[in-house]
Amino acid sequence: MEKPQILLLTHGGWGKALTESLKMIMGSVDFVHEIPLLPEVTFAEYYAKVDEYAAGMPEKSLIFTDVFGGTTTNAGAKIGRERNIKVVSGLNAPLMIEACTQIQYTGDCNFEVVLQQGQSSIIDVISEVTKSMGKKES
Repeated sequence: MEKPQILLLTHGGWGKALTESLKMIMGSVDFVHEIPLLPEVTFAEYYAKVDEYAAGMPEKSLIFTDVFGGTTTNAGAKIGRERNIKVVSGLNAPLMIEACTQIQYTGDCNFEVVLQQGQSSIIDVISEVTKSMGKKES
């Protein structure tokens, strides 16, 4: 069975920068691909490009998008429904690290665990540091 892939759909291509940062942490992540939405590209053009790539993605692959309600997520949602691919909006580094770690070390991906990691990684830093120091916030 072919290992799952991750397709990043981001505005302006910031998914590429995130992928480069991931390589610093994890090494090769050759199963991550990004399709940037650029200002001159229409929804129809973007959708066609994403759909063409998604057609070749193996089972349990994931699509991560940057902004809920944006063009990237709208294209991802439509393709996800049509091709039975899970789609997550709210791309962040801990979400990527969890998904990449699972794929890299097991060749599989547990969507629920990945989703939970992405959701739980949003933290009020000052509040958490203050709590860990045993002090009340001022």
